[in-house]
Amino acid sequence: MHAVARVWNNLEEFMVAFLLAGMTLVTFSYVVFNNLYGVFYALGDSLPFANDAMFSIGDGILYVAQEMTWSVALTKAMFGWLIFIGLAWGVRIGAHIGVDLVVRQFNPENQRRVAILALLICLGYCALMAYSSEQWVAVLFSVGTGAEDLDRFGIQQWHIVMIVPIGFTLMFVRFLQIFIRVLQGKQQGLGLHSEVDDAVKLAENDKAETTK
Repeated sequence: MHAVARVWNNLEEFMVAFLLAGMTLVTFSYVVFNNLYGVFYALGDSLPFANDAMFSIGDGILYVAQEMTWSVALTKAMFGWLIFIGLAWGVRIGAHIGVDLVVRQFNPENQRRVAILALLICLGYCALMAYSSEQWVAVLFSVGTGAEDLDRFGIQQWHIVMIVPIGFTLMFVRFLQIFIRVLQGKQQGLGLHSEVDDAVKLAENDKAETTK
């Protein structure tokens, strides 16, 4: 079980890093190609002995830039995947600091009860969203509509939006892990313990400085 959890954690972090790197690389390439052809055109004008070669290179780069209309759509799709993979990853590294701060306002006896209630709400929300988004993906799958600007690569809309039920399912599992830990008495809140403590200390310091 620990080995499976470790593989899942590593895969989650890899996907976040991969999507961030992919978005950056695609956007960077698009910007470069859209500005680089002008440099070769300028060189062709200033270097008469090499103008044919420079213009040819410029034309080639311009053609690539014009063909990269898919880059914006791909970046949006990758950003969507990053959001929904990041949901589960965010829960793993600490859940929601706002919810945890509310839980910490209660005495130790009630913290566990409030945390259980909050987790039940989160679990219900994730289950509802996972089910409803799965129905949405099923409709898109049956229709078979191609993704805008990405259909040339055989990518359909359901390929992109299938991350929605996957993301909510992964987040459900993460909240379930925390729920079990709370029931076992291994933790009181929803996570982010160190960051919550820092936030509370900062608030107390600000209050102390105000009263001086």
